Amino acid sequence: MFFTKLQSVGNDFVLIETADLTYDWSGLSKAMCDRKFGIGADGLLLLVPSLKADFSMRMFNPDGTEAEACGNGLRCLIKYCADFKLTDSNVDKLTIDTIAGLRKATFVRKNGKADRIQAGMGSPEFDTAKIPVSVDKKKCRLVDSRLAAGYTLTIDDTDLLLNFVSMGNPHAVFFQDEPADEFPLTRIGTEVEKNAIFPKRVNFEVARVINRRQIDVRVWERGAGETLGCGTGACAVAVASILLGYTDNKVNIVLPGGMLQVEWDGEGEVLLGGVAEIVFTGDWKK
Repeated sequence: MFFTKLQSVGNDFVLIETADLTYDWSGLSKAMCDRKFGIGADGLLLLVPSLKADFSMRMFNPDGTEAEACGNGLRCLIKYCADFKLTDSNVDKLTIDTIAGLRKATFVRKNGKADRIQAGMGSPEFDTAKIPVSVDKKKCRLVDSRLAAGYTLTIDDTDLLLNFVSMGNPHAVFFQDEPADEFPLTRIGTEVEKNAIFPKRVNFEVARVINRRQIDVRVWERGAGETLGCGTGACAVAVASILLGYTDNKVNIVLPGGMLQVEWDGEGEVLLGGVAEIVFTGDWKK
C-alpha cells in the first residue's frame, strides 16, 4: 500500500489514494499513526475520487475515529494533488468534498510545486446544539448575538472560561493572560475533550493574545491529544478573538509547529493559509 507522509506546522499526516471505502481505515489509522510501531502521524488522510468536486477527502484520527474537518490535512492533500501532478500544471484552484461540506482551495506554484496554500474552511457555526455542546445558555454571555462565550468549566480546581465554535468540528477556546506554554495541557486537555457537556467530544485550544495581529496557541485535538498544529483550531481561535474584539480580521496564529494565517470578515467563510510539505513516501505492508 503506497503512502505519503506530509506535514504542515508539525501537524503530520499519512495520505493514501483509494476508491475503496469498505476497507477498515479506522483500524489502519490506529496502526499507521502509532509513533512507536507504525509510521507516526496525527491522522490518516484518504484521497478519494469525487463526482461533485475535484477530489474527496476523509480523515481518521490516531484513535480510529473519523474527523468531520481538518484544515491542515486539507492543505496537505492539496499539496499532494499539485506536487504529484494529479492536476494540470496551470491549475491553481481545487475543490475538495469533505464530510463538513465542499472546500475550495487556492495555491501558488513555485518551481512546479504548490507553495503557499489557502483553503476556505466554511462559515463558523455558533449554535450550541449544532456544535454540539450541552450547556445552559444562561450561563454564557452571547457576543455579537452569536458566540456563546465565557462558560465556566472547572477541571481540577482550574476555572476555564470557554468560547464555543464549530468549524465543521467542535472547538472550545480558552483565552488566558499567561503564556500558552505554561498551561498544564497534558493534564487538563483530555478532561476537557471528554467532558460530559461535549456529546461528540471536543477540540480544546489554549490561546494568549499577543497583539491585534498575533495569537499564541496550543491545541489538544480530539482523538489525537496535543498536536504541534491544528488548522480548524487556528480558525476557531481567530473567529472567537475577532468577535470578542481582541484582534483584527487578519491574524497570525502561532502554534508550537509554526504559524498559520487566518482571515475572516465576520460574516462569511474563514480562510486558512500556510505552507505544507511532503516528508517522504513508502510502502505499508498490509
